[in-house]
Amino acid sequence: MQAAASGESGASIDQIDHIVGARAGDPDALASLYRAYGAALYRLAYRLTGTPQDAEDVVHDVFVGLPEALGRYEERGSFAGWLKRVTARVALMRLRTRTRRREVMLNATLPADQRPADVESMALETAINALPDRLRSVLVLKEVEGYSHAEVSELLGISEGTSRVRLNRAMKRLRRMLENGT
Repeated sequence: MQAAASGESGASIDQIDHIVGARAGDPDALASLYRAYGAALYRLAYRLTGTPQDAEDVVHDVFVGLPEALGRYEERGSFAGWLKRVTARVALMRLRTRTRRREVMLNATLPADQRPADVESMALETAINALPDRLRSVLVLKEVEGYSHAEVSELLGISEGTSRVRLNRAMKRLRRMLENGT
């Protein structure tokens, strides 16, 4: 997968053509969108699900359902942001149906030269992996992906207050684990 073209505020002419083509089920347009956004969507799915297999399945499901989902795309805001919300919803549905807990390695999809090699980063990653899914999901969506509490609450089907409480609890647990070296 190539690097994603995320974070754009406006759509380019090519991007609009690909969206229109994908909406109509054009395989070349879908392939182009996959090349542009697949890596970023995979990283998000991996952070939320914790396994490469689940992340690949999530991205696959997103792109298989993309022509239909694009029928609901209102072309407000960035397309990359909309795709990430769709991916997060699919990943969270997968998490809800999964019966056993799996670890998330936040840096596993980064190139080797960009992975933090220091002990503190490894301890943070281990502590995040130890969080329950409900706390880790809020932490990843809010602090790593940059969603607002309103967006997190919508994605997870919880209230904004619950999102804030879970983030607070996740941060307290992380601090405790890091202070205790566990």
